[in-house]
Parts: sequence; C-alpha cells; structure tokens
Amino acid sequence: MLEELIKYDKELFLFLNNLGNPTFDGFWMFVTNKLYAIPLYFLLFILTFKRLGAKKTLLFLVFVALLITATDQLSNFFKYCVGRLRPCHDETVFPFMRLVKSYCGGKFGYFSAHAANAFAVAFFFIHVLGSKFRYIRIFLVFWAFFVAYSRIYIGVHFPLDVLTGALIGLIFSWLFAKLYIFALYKFPI
Repeated sequence: MLEELIKYDKELFLFLNNLGNPTFDGFWMFVTNKLYAIPLYFLLFILTFKRLGAKKTLLFLVFVALLITATDQLSNFFKYCVGRLRPCHDETVFPFMRLVKSYCGGKFGYFSAHAANAFAVAFFFIHVLGSKFRYIRIFLVFWAFFVAYSRIYIGVHFPLDVLTGALIGLIFSWLFAKLYIFALYKFPI
C-alpha cells in the first residue's frame, strides 16, 4: 500500500511539475525564496505591534522564532530518519521532471521545511490575532499555499512532502498559539 501511495505521489509530482513553463519560472523562484518574504514579515510585525503593543509583540516574536526553529528542526530530523529522496535525486523521476533551480538541495526531502514554516507562520498569526485583519488573513493563507506549491513547481519536493509540511505547520501553529496565549495569561505583561 505504501509503495502504491509513493507511486501515485510521483505521478502527481510529474503532472504538477510539468505544468510549469519558463515564462513563470521567475515568479515561482521569487515565491520560494525565503528572503523575499522579509517585507511580509515586516508588515506582520507592524500589524502585531499595533494590535498588541511592544511587550506582547516582543513575546510574539520570540514565539515565532521558536515556532520556525521547531518546524525547521523537525523537518531536518524527518529528512534523515525517513531518507526519502528529493525528486531531483530520484533516478526514476529526474529524467522526466523540470528542475527550475540551478541546484537541487540536500539529498532527502521528507518533509518540506518551506511548507511547514510558511503554514506555521501564517496560521500562528491568524490564531493569535483572531478576526482582525481579514484581508491579511486571506493573503496569508494564499501565501502559504503558494510557498508550498512552489516547492513542487521548482522540482525539489513531492506533493506528500509538501502536504506533510503543511500539516505539521498547521499543528505547530495551533500549539504555539495556545502556548503564547497561555504565557500571556499566566505571566501578564
């Protein structure tokens, strides 16, 4: 059953990855580059500061840093424990795919840290700030999905790598939001 799931995952990867064309490659490379998210993070910082004030925002930033560290390190742990090859290192897939990046990345890819981090940050913000900033919340959901899909598009992750990363990000965002709210309740600032 696992072998069949992996077979379908590879077929779905090849289908999605081969939908791309050079006209859109630059856009997806932009989306997948973590440095281009800095303006978004700065905007989130400003909105958080306006909503929560200085002390709560500082605590918020500490929790975001811990959240990203947790999802990132868990991803590294899984990559080496599971040992699933990235598509660009998988000889059964590589000849039929598009590798948009000039390099592939590490040998193993289960699960996507980009997807986990994007979903974790987006939904942590949504959980903590609640119903305020409706349009920002909608944008964050789309941003997280775009970042996750970009990993398939550029050829460095299978769909299950991305889906697992997104689910881990969602779980951790909820957990860290609860911990943040608990910390505010237990140690009011």
